[in-house]
Amino acid sequence: MIEPLRIDPRTAALLVMDFQLAILDNYIGDYDDVVANTAGLVADARAVGMRVIHVVVGFRPGYPEVHPRNRIFSTVKENGMLLADDEESRIHPALAPILGEPVVTKHRVSAFTGTDLDMLLKAGGTETLVLAGVSTAGVMLSTVRQGFDLDYRLIVASECCDDPDKALHAMLLEKVFTHHAVVAPSAVIRAAFS
Repeated sequence: MIEPLRIDPRTAALLVMDFQLAILDNYIGDYDDVVANTAGLVADARAVGMRVIHVVVGFRPGYPEVHPRNRIFSTVKENGMLLADDEESRIHPALAPILGEPVVTKHRVSAFTGTDLDMLLKAGGTETLVLAGVSTAGVMLSTVRQGFDLDYRLIVASECCDDPDKALHAMLLEKVFTHHAVVAPSAVIRAAFS
């Protein structure tokens, strides 16, 4: 018998990753549903006092963080995207941080690589991560794998991530993430806040 999902807001954090206008517009396209689902999850997490941490991609002028062999971010650099202070780099207004919610800036795909995210989580006593982000094959995959290696309990909100490759998105949710995380619809996750 499978036990019902339970999430203690005192030891959990919701990571809202890469919901930036440039990423949504250029890589996801039709993103109204994933943003609405994530906004509902964020609202419920805030209501129960769970930490909400926003993760964004951002670069300094001149892109000194981008190595020429990094194919993804070299393309970003060539197109002049995701500079830290650009309007297109801001978080979608429906998911914007409120006062007191940290924003972690990353320069790689994973939310952990080269950031202070792990320190913030451990300092706050976080044991469980609820993950929402775009894209599924990008930040979600990398963060699930690295979070698993860092011994976090992981919960992937299946309706709060998306990818331009719908077949890959489904395969990751159904066959890959399930080895490292609980994968559940946002309604099940929201009902598990206790």
